[in-house]
Amino acid sequence: MIGRKILKTAAAALLGTFLLFPATSGQAFDPADRPEIEKIIREYLLTNPQLMLEVQQALEVQQREEAARRAAEALAKNSDVIFNSPNQGVIGNAKGDVTVVEFFDYNCGFCQRAMNDMNALLADDKKLKFVMKELPILSEGSVEASRISTAVYRLFPEKYAEFHNALLGSPGQKDGNRALRVAQSMKLDVDAINAEAQKNDILGAFREANELANSLGINGTPSYVIGDEVVFGALGQEVLREKIDNVRKCGKTVCI
Repeated sequence: MIGRKILKTAAAALLGTFLLFPATSGQAFDPADRPEIEKIIREYLLTNPQLMLEVQQALEVQQREEAARRAAEALAKNSDVIFNSPNQGVIGNAKGDVTVVEFFDYNCGFCQRAMNDMNALLADDKKLKFVMKELPILSEGSVEASRISTAVYRLFPEKYAEFHNALLGSPGQKDGNRALRVAQSMKLDVDAINAEAQKNDILGAFREANELANSLGINGTPSYVIGDEVVFGALGQEVLREKIDNVRKCGKTVCI
C-alpha cells in the first residue's frame, strides 16, 4: 500500500511542475487556478497510481546517491581521525595492511553477533586490524560501559581485546558495574580504571565518534568503514571479507 508521504511527495512534484510552467513560459500564474490544478493532479494520481512507485524509487535512488556523496566527502575530510584517532581501541594486528573501523554499542545485540564475525576474520587473517569506535547510543548503561572500556584501552591496551570480547559477549544488559566486574575478573586494577573512566575527556572521545558517525550517515550499530566505503549493519564475515580483499586487491573498495 502506498503511504501518504509518497502520495504527498508525488503531488507536490506535479504541483510544482504545473506552477513552474507558467513562469518559465512567460505566463503569469493566477492563484485562483490552484484548486483546479490540485483537483487535476489528484485525479491524475488516482488514475495512474504506478506513478507513486516511480516517485518512491526515484527518491530512494536520489537519497542513496546523496548519502554516498556526503559519506565520501566525510571520509576524505576526516580520514586521519577515522583511522588513527587516539580515542579508539585496536584489536588484531596494530600494523595490519587493512583496517576495519567498527562503530559499536555494548548493548547492541547485532554488535554481539558481529563480534563473532570479527574474531573469525582475525583468526584467519593475521594482517588485519580492527579499530573500535565506541558509539554508546542505546542507553545510559551503554555510556557507563563505554567509559570503563575506554579506560581499559587507555591503561591496559594489551588487554583490551580480551576485555571487549568478555563484556560484549556476556548476556544481558551492560553498564558500568558489569564492565568493572569483567575488568576485576581479569585481575586488572579496577580502582585505576574507575578513576580513568570518570575523566571528562572521555565524553569528548564519545562526541568525536558521534560526530564522525553523523558525518558518515551512520545512525545505528554496528557500522563499518572499510577502505573508502561505509558499510551498515551486521552483514556477516563473508561480506566483510570480500570488502577487505577488495581493499588489498585494488587499494579501494570497488575494483574497476
